[in-house]
Amino acid sequence: MPPKLAPLSMEDKQRYIVQTSDGSPTLFVPELKEHYHSIHGSLTESKHIFIKYGLELILNNNNKINNILEFGLGTGLNLLLTLEYAGEVPIYYHSLEKYPLSTEEIHSLKASFSHYPFYDVIHHTPWEEDIRLNEQVVLRKDRVDFRDFVPQKSYHLVYFDAFAPDVQPKLWEQGVFDRIFNCMEWGGALVTYCAKGQVKRNLKAAGFKVEALPGPPGKREMTRAWKEL
Repeated sequence: MPPKLAPLSMEDKQRYIVQTSDGSPTLFVPELKEHYHSIHGSLTESKHIFIKYGLELILNNNNKINNILEFGLGTGLNLLLTLEYAGEVPIYYHSLEKYPLSTEEIHSLKASFSHYPFYDVIHHTPWEEDIRLNEQVVLRKDRVDFRDFVPQKSYHLVYFDAFAPDVQPKLWEQGVFDRIFNCMEWGGALVTYCAKGQVKRNLKAAGFKVEALPGPPGKREMTRAWKEL
């Protein structure tokens, strides 16, 4: 396990900042025995799963706003990478997070994310509001339990970055995927680091076509699920 650098809070749970193998930070929750990202490299993992096998699917679609739904804002890494890679593609980015970073955590992680110009902005923008970050990207953050989320839009891409099924199994049940399927555009995709058999079966039962793809370092496979036309 990477060295613990600083104890921080997650409401009634404690979180620690740790360095992953590629030098990028993540958070560790001792009570859950769970990291927010792979200890083999949080940056490497996010680029591989959510950018390479997710965002690149819609980068060339410049004729309409592309709606992205994220389950788990966390440190904001997926959003920061999306802003970096999106270019001129218009995006509506909707992120759900039940336990946002505290002011202390935002400050403690700032040095590690200093090369991302929107780091402070995305963590200090109001919740439950549409906020324009630049000419291309509108951000909405909702502080909500994933199971209580009521979709307001149709989404082209879903970043499913919840804690692992062993830790929070109810977030990976078919009912959650049913709701996601129903609020996605036809031809849209869901990407996640998880490749467990039961999760794949739940996705299939919800109507998705499930695809196993090579995983990032330290993980043999990841999953992409399509809402086929």
